[in-house]
Amino acid sequence: MAAGLMRKIAGDAVHVYSAGTSPGTAINDLSAQSLAEVGVDISDQTPQPVDPQLLRDVDIVVTLGREAHVEPVAGTKFENWDTDEPSERGIEGIERTRLIRDDIADRVADLLRRMQAQPPNIEPRNRRRTAS
Repeated sequence: MAAGLMRKIAGDAVHVYSAGTSPGTAINDLSAQSLAEVGVDISDQTPQPVDPQLLRDVDIVVTLGREAHVEPVAGTKFENWDTDEPSERGIEGIERTRLIRDDIADRVADLLRRMQAQPPNIEPRNRRRTAS
């Protein structure tokens, strides 16, 4: 969800990669449906495992949820977003997914603002990418 939302608001300004610490075999249907409601199409995406080389090549890695964990890599910033879990309040189905989507959308917008406020990273490869 985060990758799709970032692609929508950042366009070509940010290279976005999506991977999972325990990826499933298919995109969650409710996630795809809730994103489609806000103009984000992830129907052509497939879950991918985290690539250790990619962790070294990006500026920021964002993990989502309490169970997601990636070993830190020097030179890469890591953030964990412990997102809202509506099911703990008895909210299920598409309504649950919409609330999670909206929580992640707010965090993605904040991350983009913070990235735009930072001076460019002046390195030979001029990395301005994120993975989520």
